[in-house]
Amino acid sequence: MVEDDERIRSSMRLALEDEGYEVHEADSGEEALDRFAAQTPDVVLIDLMLPGMDGFECCRAIRRQSAVPIIMVTARTDTHDVVAGLEAGADDYVTKPFVAKELAARIRALLRRARPAEETPTMITFGDLELLPEQGVLRRRGGDEIHCTRTEFRLLCELGANPNKVLSREQLLDRVWGYDYFGDGRLVDVHIRRLRTKVEPDPALPRHILTVRGMGYKLVP
Repeated sequence: MVEDDERIRSSMRLALEDEGYEVHEADSGEEALDRFAAQTPDVVLIDLMLPGMDGFECCRAIRRQSAVPIIMVTARTDTHDVVAGLEAGADDYVTKPFVAKELAARIRALLRRARPAEETPTMITFGDLELLPEQGVLRRRGGDEIHCTRTEFRLLCELGANPNKVLSREQLLDRVWGYDYFGDGRLVDVHIRRLRTKVEPDPALPRHILTVRGMGYKLVP
């Protein structure tokens, strides 16, 4: 947990410990990176407004070396800041003030979906790409593996398991993030954009992950 306000950090730690989590604290992005290198956390919570290295850069630095689930914690509700945090590599976000049980529920949802669903096909192919859900691998045929975060991979598996079928944002929030009652469609939109930069020859003119206006998204093999 990366939070510079000692009182907030202490209350968050106590609340999460009450939910059964072991919490390691850092009060700056720089300290967080040092701790991250020494430990392997299951989930990272990052406050956006940090002294020195801000939460966006801290998130990008962690994402460059790990696919660990990241939740941004922010006092801002501005769309630009939320989207910027997600594009920096965060999987989810919560806004202050928040209820500790809501944060704990989001953490549980991230941890539950560490593996693809059992009904997902063993291999999904589209374009020159091969998606192997059971192995957690996305690669080009006969080529290199493409790095994805856990959330990006789960999203691609869900779309790939339902070829040519439109899935709404609400369905994807429920199936990929594990909740829908406090979800935000921006989570889906930003992760779709990130996926397109990795799997589409031209992300501006997608051929495989298509938007169906007013309905949702579909994968066209």
